[in-house]
Amino acid sequence: MHSDVEEPGQSQGIYITEDVRSYILRRKHDFRVSTSCGGPILLPVSVKPPKTTDLQIPVGDYTVYVSKYQARYLDCIHRGMIPIFYNDY
Repeated sequence: MHSDVEEPGQSQGIYITEDVRSYILRRKHDFRVSTSCGGPILLPVSVKPPKTTDLQIPVGDYTVYVSKYQARYLDCIHRGMIPIFYNDY
């Protein structure tokens, strides 16, 4: 059975893990999932600006933009997508 109500942290079938949601809320700005040579990567929009074709997923007062190229392959945005030099866990 399909529900029109999505779980918190889920949009368009893409789930954002709770630790990534907390990370975004602590950093207090928007992020973008884009393509890198190592696979999908979560970067601040100051490093990788969003495009008009990106999927937008709200996280509190912030937005996670997902590249249309990554969106079709993603079902979860998780901690492993945060580059180690941005990771403050």
